[in-house]
Amino acid sequence: MDLEKEESIDLGKLWQVTKAHKKVVGGIIVGCTAIATAVAFVLPKQYESTTLVQTRNASKEMGGQAAAAMAALGVGGAASSPTNNYMELMKTRTVLDPIIDELYEGKDPEKKPDAAAFAKSNLDIKNTKGTNLITVTAKGKTPEEAQQISKEVVDNFLTMQTNNSQQTQSLLVTFLNGRIEEAKQDSDDAAQKFADFSREHKLYSPDDQLKAAISQVSAYDKSIADLQSQQKAAQAQYDVATSKLGQQKASSKAYAINDNSTVQSIRGQIVAKEVELVGLRQKYTDNNPTVIAAQQQLNQLQGDLSREVSAVVDSSAASLNSAQMELLKNQAVAEASASAAKASEDAVRAKKAEIEQDIDKYPDDMVTYLQLKSDAEIKKTIYTNLVQQCEQNKIQEAMESMDIQVIDEANLPDEKKPSAPKKKLIAAIGLALGCIIAFGSSLVMYKREA
Repeated sequence: MDLEKEESIDLGKLWQVTKAHKKVVGGIIVGCTAIATAVAFVLPKQYESTTLVQTRNASKEMGGQAAAAMAALGVGGAASSPTNNYMELMKTRTVLDPIIDELYEGKDPEKKPDAAAFAKSNLDIKNTKGTNLITVTAKGKTPEEAQQISKEVVDNFLTMQTNNSQQTQSLLVTFLNGRIEEAKQDSDDAAQKFADFSREHKLYSPDDQLKAAISQVSAYDKSIADLQSQQKAAQAQYDVATSKLGQQKASSKAYAINDNSTVQSIRGQIVAKEVELVGLRQKYTDNNPTVIAAQQQLNQLQGDLSREVSAVVDSSAASLNSAQMELLKNQAVAEASASAAKASEDAVRAKKAEIEQDIDKYPDDMVTYLQLKSDAEIKKTIYTNLVQQCEQNKIQEAMESMDIQVIDEANLPDEKKPSAPKKKLIAAIGLALGCIIAFGSSLVMYKREA
C-alpha cells in the first residue's frame, strides 16, 4: 500500500518568496490597515453616559403585633432581592416608549424601534455582584443624547415604580378601610350589649371571683383578637393582589400552596408557638424576656412561611413576567398567612374552651357578663389593630418613592472622547487581518514556485 506523503514547508524558501514579493505582501498589510482605519473614521461616533442607583431593602426588624401584622400582609418576606426585577422593569415599554417618542419625533415612524430593540442597542443595565447597586449605561449619538437617555430611564422608572406602589398601597388602604368600618360597627354593638347587661344586672364592679375568671380568659381574648386582625389584614392583601391580577387569569390557588408539606409543617409550628404565647401571657407581661423570645421565634416562623411560599411560586410559575410573579407571591403569602392565623385561632379557642368549662360553674349572670366582656374586648382590639395597620400602610405609601435612590447622576461624556468607534482597536484588527491575508498570499506564491 502506498502511503501519502505529508507536504512539508521549507520556511527558508517561504521567507525568500515573501521577500521577493515584499511589495505585494506589504501592500496587502498596509491596504487592510488603511481600510480599517478609514472605516474607523467613517463610522458614526457613539457616547456613553452612566447613572448609578441603589435599591433599598425596605425590610426592617419589628417585634410584637406590628411584626405579626406585617408578616400577615407579606411585607418583608420576599425570597429574593428586587434588584433583578428593577433591572427588567427599566426595559419595559412604560419606561422606554416616552424616550423613543422624544428621540424619533419628526422622523420616519417605520425606523422607530420598539422598547426591546431600543434596550438592546442603547442600554446596558448591570448589577454589581454582591451589592444592591445598578448601573444604567446609555449609548447615544451625541454626549447630550446619551446623558438624556440614561437620566430619563431612571426618572421614568422612578415615576412608574412610585405610581404602582402608591396605587397598590392606596388600594390596600381602601380594602382595610372597608374592614375597619365593619370592625367599628361590631365593636360598638358588642360594647353596647355589654353596657346594657351591666346596667340591667348592676354588675359594674365584679367581685374577686369574677375578676379571677376575667384574668384567666383575657390572654386568650387578646390572642384571638390579634389572630382575627391578621386574617382580616391578610384577606385585604389577598383581595388587592386578586384585583390587580385582573383578567390575567392567574391565581395562587392553582399551586395548592396550603397543601405543600413544608408550608404545612411551618404552619403547624406557628400554631404551636401561638398557643405557647397565650400560656406565657397568662403568667408574664409582654416585656418579660420569655415572652419576647417566644414572640421573636413566632416572627421568624412567619418570615419562614413567607419565604417558603414565595419559593413555591418561584418554582411553579417561572414562565410568568416579574410583575405578575410578584402579585402571585403577594396573593399566595396572604392566603398562607390567613390560613395559619385561622388555624392558630382555632387552637387558641380550643384552649379557651377548656378554661370556660370551669367558668360554667359560676352563676348565669356572671357567665354572661364574662362572655359579653370578652366579646367586647376582642372586637375592640380587632378594630384598634386594623386602624393601626391602615396607618402603617399610609406611612408605607409615603415611603415607597424612596425605594430607589440615585447615587450618581447621569454624566455628560467628553465630546472628544467617544466610546465608539474604537479607532485603535479597529486599526489593529485591520493590521492583523492584513497579516493573515499576506501570509496566505505568500503560501500561494510559494506553492506556485515549488
